[in-house]
Amino acid sequence: MREPLRLNPVSALAERARAYSRSEKTLDYEFRVQKLKALEAAMRASEEKIFAALKADLGKPPHEAFGAEIGFIYAEIHHTLKHLKRWMKPRKKPVSLVLLPATGWQQAEPLGTTLIISPWNYPFQLALSPLVGAIAAGCTAVVKPSELAPHTAQVVEEILVAAFGTDGYVTVVQGGVEASQALLAEKWDLVFFTGSTTVGQKVMEAAAKHLTPVVLELGGKSPTLVDEDTDLEVTARRIVWGKFYNCGQTCIAPDYVLVHQAVKEPLVEAMQKAITTLFGSDPKASPDYGRIISARHHARLVSLMKGGKVVAGGQADEASKYLAPTLLTDVDLMHPLMQEEIFGPLLPIIEVPDLDAAVRFTKERPKPLALYVFTRDSKKAEMVLKRAPSGGAMINDTIMHITAPELPFGGVGQSGIGAYHGQGSFDVFSHLKSVVKKPFAMDLKVRYPPYPKSLALFRRLLG
Repeated sequence: MREPLRLNPVSALAERARAYSRSEKTLDYEFRVQKLKALEAAMRASEEKIFAALKADLGKPPHEAFGAEIGFIYAEIHHTLKHLKRWMKPRKKPVSLVLLPATGWQQAEPLGTTLIISPWNYPFQLALSPLVGAIAAGCTAVVKPSELAPHTAQVVEEILVAAFGTDGYVTVVQGGVEASQALLAEKWDLVFFTGSTTVGQKVMEAAAKHLTPVVLELGGKSPTLVDEDTDLEVTARRIVWGKFYNCGQTCIAPDYVLVHQAVKEPLVEAMQKAITTLFGSDPKASPDYGRIISARHHARLVSLMKGGKVVAGGQADEASKYLAPTLLTDVDLMHPLMQEEIFGPLLPIIEVPDLDAAVRFTKERPKPLALYVFTRDSKKAEMVLKRAPSGGAMINDTIMHITAPELPFGGVGQSGIGAYHGQGSFDVFSHLKSVVKKPFAMDLKVRYPPYPKSLALFRRLLG
């Protein structure tokens, strides 16, 4: 593989991106459409390389590689192309009485030169999905893929060079922590970071030195609440699928289950059966089950298993970075298993007396990126959504809400700042400039000195 790009000097790289932005080439609708189409064409020409890279980095099966990575970006591009002209149009707004006669609107202008730092768990999707928004909004971008998924990072660079060249419009920077630190030392118009809360804090601190706005797509411990009246078979299957998709390395994966005491044992049994149905009696041999990203993360996850009683799975192989889909009960709530985001195929199952107790449990903890509730009772579901804060939520399913482009995706509190996908991506890379236009006619003298001695007219106008 090619040696990582040496960042000497980073300032020149950033200035080249800023110069491209100042050229105003990106302002036209036709330019943005052409670049989005070029990205799709470069992706389609490299599909087999993308599949191979995701397999090498994460052991991703083809269906997951296409559904959550390649196809996800195709869908995002197509949705953007369909709606971009409308998004770019001025958005009419009413004006106050004192401004009449006048018209008002908001018009989107590109923020400018942006930095996108992507993670390793969905290394293709999470590098390119924000980039689609940046292109749509008319920004230039520097993309920093994760060094922990080196094969995918290399393919990302090849695709972006093929689509956009090397003139500063979109630039890829390879490297590790030092590369990220060097990039964050520069002044950007937006920093878009996806990763852990801990690193997100460092990104925000670095951006604050330049008063640079940030979008932080982080994570946290996303709870799954299961009521006693649920459909146990479907519930078990959807939780198991959502949790063990990408080997549990998903920011919105169910992190733990809070289940009504009346159905705890039946749910555990149904989930054990679901694991076997989805991945066979030996998931290690399943073509549909991935691997842990690195030996360090594998060791961390094996250590976390000590926080509960294994009732399914638990098998681990350090050499192949395999860790079985694992269910745990009798969980120690003070153990790191319940204090840290798991980000792997371990699922603690905790018994609670009722749904109200489950809500109280979640509210005592930092606001999660996602929340899931399984119940047949719509009033109970509404109660959970009203009382339990989260970045996003689903009723009777897991993780699929991220696929709806009309629903912006993002966190709240420690799980993130800002949201994107669909128009949300366009808006987050844009400044919505408020504009008021007045005619020369009807230039009322009352606004100018010398003012009337009485405030009566002003009071009527301004309240």
